[in-house]
Amino acid sequence: MSKTIIQTSLAPQAIGTYSQAVRAGQTLYLSGQIGLDPRSMELVQGVDNQIHRVFANLSAVAEAAGGSLDDVVKLNVFLTDLADFGRVNEIMRGYFHEPFPARAAVGVAALPRGALVEMDAVVVLPG
Repeated sequence: MSKTIIQTSLAPQAIGTYSQAVRAGQTLYLSGQIGLDPRSMELVQGVDNQIHRVFANLSAVAEAAGGSLDDVVKLNVFLTDLADFGRVNEIMRGYFHEPFPARAAVGVAALPRGALVEMDAVVVLPG
């Protein structure tokens, strides 16, 4: 099976040795996204803004591959403060519809660039 690298300027460029996403067949593996603004490559401020920016970044990469957040089957959430998990749930409702994807949430000591939240996802593309 061949793999295709997915890249878009509408999401932050990779800041390490990884791709924004890799497509293998109809499955798309989205790399972790933090709340970086893709234009400035600066971290947006505040947990709510970071959560919104992460969803926007994931959405942009999924769309570059021909999918959308509606096609996400698995979402992983990493938080430096699990007390923010309620905010993730509330904000997530604006980006996802039932049936919701499978999900894991993990508390971590730190994230790149001092981010408060990071998410990655697995998408099954239509067609």
